Amino acid sequence: MYAQFFGSYLLNKKAVTPEQLTTAISRMSDTHIKLGTLAMHKGYMTASEVDEVCFLQTREDKRFGEIALERNYLFEDQLDDLLKSQNPDFLLLGQCLVDMGALTNKQLESLMIDYQEDNQIDDVSTKAESSEKTQKLIEHYFLIAEKPITDYALMYMQLIFNNLIRFIGEDFTPLSPIPCTEYTTNYCITQKIEGPVKCVSHIDMQPDVAIAFASRYAKMDFTEFDEYVKASLEDFLNLHNGIFLVNMSNTYSMELTLEPPRHEEDPVLKLTEDSFVIPVIYPFGTIYLLLTL
Repeated sequence: MYAQFFGSYLLNKKAVTPEQLTTAISRMSDTHIKLGTLAMHKGYMTASEVDEVCFLQTREDKRFGEIALERNYLFEDQLDDLLKSQNPDFLLLGQCLVDMGALTNKQLESLMIDYQEDNQIDDVSTKAESSEKTQKLIEHYFLIAEKPITDYALMYMQLIFNNLIRFIGEDFTPLSPIPCTEYTTNYCITQKIEGPVKCVSHIDMQPDVAIAFASRYAKMDFTEFDEYVKASLEDFLNLHNGIFLVNMSNTYSMELTLEPPRHEEDPVLKLTEDSFVIPVIYPFGTIYLLLTL
């Protein structure tokens, strides 16, 4: 997840433009190899084992390597070998920006040093991002925006960024969180969580962006903004929130209930003062995550 927040860091520093960053992310995604693909290439896992692990990621908030180890599909030394074979993503993003001429090597060197120092990233953690490191990264991301968040919201945001990577693609950059009490919708899906902790989450996007988002999620080539696209958006939010409920139960022994997702009919959302919106830039367009927690 370091690459996604490195992109946000570069935008906040005004080191690159959103257009340059989007282009670089697109190029980076073409060169990144997923862990499962590497495992098959090296003969560590079969295709069916990789498929099973990918399916289990829709039910559990765990990384590919964690599940593969639990299922005995990989040994520790094999996982270490695979992780070392992967380029640290934020370095790959920086190299793409240098290749494009958006940054010089000297500028990149300085920005990477500052980024690593600010977020306490060392050489080891670039190869294997721990949950604790990622939490600190997200906390710092919110503090820069002067929007500190609760432990529950931190868990929620860490999970949704992970799920965007898992099910849509890692070629995105989140912009700074924006406090929001009123929001004009495009096509918006809403879902409520009830219980000791109450949460209202929304995912909003333009119809053309929704088509691309749903195509990635469903692994189908949608061409029209139809019921299949709308159902895919609802399914993504429902899947994400369902895993969040499991995490809350496991971590805090807190049982929450989930209402069905629905299309938000109101063109203008009225939100409480503790709500915020995060624009997330993908090469195919921008999605908007709204959360009240």
